[in-house]
Order: sequence, then C-alpha cells, then structure tokens
Amino acid sequence: MDKFKIIIVEDVPLELRGTEGILKNDVPEAEIIGCANDERSYWTLIKKEVPDLLLLDLGLGGSTTIGVEICRQSKELYPKMKVLIFTGEILNEKLWVDALDAGCDGIILKTGELLTRSDVLSVMAGNKLVFNKPILDKIVSRFKSCINSQMMRQEAMVNYEIDEYDERFLRHLALGYTKEQITNLRGIPFGVKSLEKRQNELIQRLFPNGNGGVGINATRLVTRAIELHILDIENIEPDEE
Repeated sequence: MDKFKIIIVEDVPLELRGTEGILKNDVPEAEIIGCANDERSYWTLIKKEVPDLLLLDLGLGGSTTIGVEICRQSKELYPKMKVLIFTGEILNEKLWVDALDAGCDGIILKTGELLTRSDVLSVMAGNKLVFNKPILDKIVSRFKSCINSQMMRQEAMVNYEIDEYDERFLRHLALGYTKEQITNLRGIPFGVKSLEKRQNELIQRLFPNGNGGVGINATRLVTRAIELHILDIENIEPDEE
C-alpha cells in the first residue's frame, strides 16, 4: 500500500506511545504527522494539514462526548478522511452507536488484540464498519439474542393464537392506554365491550390453569404477555394515531 498520513488524538501519554509504537512497527506505510491530546490541539493540527486517517480516542479529558463531536465535525468538513475510533470505552455501547452515527469508519476497542495492521489497512482500503474481535463478539452476542427473542415471540404468537388486534390491544394496555383510548386508534374496529370480551379471552388463553385463584387485571395480563415473549419489552411503541 502507498504511504498515508495519520493524526492521532489521544490524551493518555502512555497509550499514545503504545499506539505510535504499533504504527511504526506494524504499519510502516503510516506517517504520523501529528498527535493531539485535546480538541483544541486537534483542530490546530488539522488546519495545517489534513491527514488520510484520523485515529481517534473517544474519552478525552474525562468527557466521552468530545471524541464523538470531533468525529462528526471532521466527517462533515473532510468527508474523504477516514476516521478509526480507538477507544478504551469498552462497556459504553451507547457511545459506540453515537460514534457510528457520527460517521466513523470503524471502532477498535483497547482490549484483546488491540490495533492491528489489518485493521488500519482495511479502513484505508475503503472498508466500512471495521471492528476488532472484542466488539465483534459483543455484536454477534446481541445479534443471536435478538434472533432468539424474535423466534420465541413468533412461537408464542402461534401457540397462543395471538392475532394483530390481540397484539395491538396488549401493547397499548402496556403503554397505559384505557380501552376507550384504544377504540379510537386507527384501524381498531372494536368498541369498549368488544375489547373487554377480547381481554377475557386473552386471560383464558394466557392463563389456562388460572392464576392461583387470584383475579387477573390488565396489568397482570400484560405482564404475562411479556413473560411469554408475546410483547417485546424493548420495543413497545404506540401506533401512529
């Protein structure tokens, strides 16, 4: 690969030296044209010369938002410049999402195999969403969990004979809607009495053995729907009215 220029943004001196060492030893094509330890010094550097790659730490001066904003603004001003996040924020998944939304080309967590030649060259080759193994492990785990949850929900919908109106009724009960409010939703062809009948039928289906002699109200019914994966607690949103 042809030589390319890098600016490193890192506020921990020891980690900066380690990153410089990795690049010099493993990526001889990389020319480090500057290092910055805060937002101000970064913008001073880039005004002098725009690099081909920005290697950016997210946590600067105790703030995790500064790195994301540097990424966002840099991508807006210099869209051809690659931005590779190299961060020790190994548990802050929301921060990773923010960095991706800000336009970064990849995220490398400072754990496990750290930064590798293949990571850097992959970004420089124009690949998007370049991740190292620690973050890939988390992504795969979340993906498997999501698929398993979807499969359990599909099975529950079949096993308990839940139709579109049952799901909408339960979902809006979970959101605190009254039956009167639910009847006013677009596409709901039922009155209050019909919804009361539907609620009783759902109770019979979801509690085939009763509830230990205890009455079942709307709250208990909704809780049961969540337990059975009929409702996805992370995706309970109202219909557009």
